[in-house]
Amino acid sequence: MMLAISLFAAAAFAVLGVWQLERRVWKLALIEAVESRVHAVPASPPGLPEWGGVSAAKDQYRHVVVTGRFLHDRETLVQTATEMGTGYWVMTPLEIADGTVILVNRGFVPDRFVAQRSRLAAPASGPVRITGLLRMSEPKGRLLRANQPSENRWYSRDIAAIASARRLPPTAPYFIDADASPIAESWPRGGLTVVAFPNNHLSYAATWFSLAMLSMFGFVMFWRPGADKPHARH
Repeated sequence: MMLAISLFAAAAFAVLGVWQLERRVWKLALIEAVESRVHAVPASPPGLPEWGGVSAAKDQYRHVVVTGRFLHDRETLVQTATEMGTGYWVMTPLEIADGTVILVNRGFVPDRFVAQRSRLAAPASGPVRITGLLRMSEPKGRLLRANQPSENRWYSRDIAAIASARRLPPTAPYFIDADASPIAESWPRGGLTVVAFPNNHLSYAATWFSLAMLSMFGFVMFWRPGADKPHARH
């Protein structure tokens, strides 16, 4: 019985180790793809006919550029914590030429700049050109903190929920994290997107392979002739 258990455990641990190596290859390819998107020349984001095909796998962190007019009266503040402290993301609808809307995360504001009139620069009322990174919607709020649209409490950038609450025209299923403003002291403060992918798969693989070797050692110990036999009594 113990022989079978040891052999099964060794095989299972070896399979998990191989799986982690495969995940490492996938993660490295993902990091390379994202890096190329982030540093690429900005291109137009997917338009209405392409919305159904937008996915994180092929579109997340694309560097995009779009021109439109901000709807500042339909701004949404989403609670967050950044390297600058706690505060809010300022999510502002950008109406583009075809009448559709793309939500733009214009950046971070601390509590003292929550009110629009308290910010250092007056909000732009005419056409604006926005560059930034395409991000996917964050539905259903954060862990243990569900969005509460009826109370105007937002903990994640849930595009569908924000568009519904603000009664927006047809809205893209993604948002744009705006690049940093050339004006250093302006608020909201853009360019704070964190692009990081933990890659611990090699250490995980080493752990699984070590356990597989230990299991094989146990198998050999039990398999030795006389290992399972009781010692004769004198």
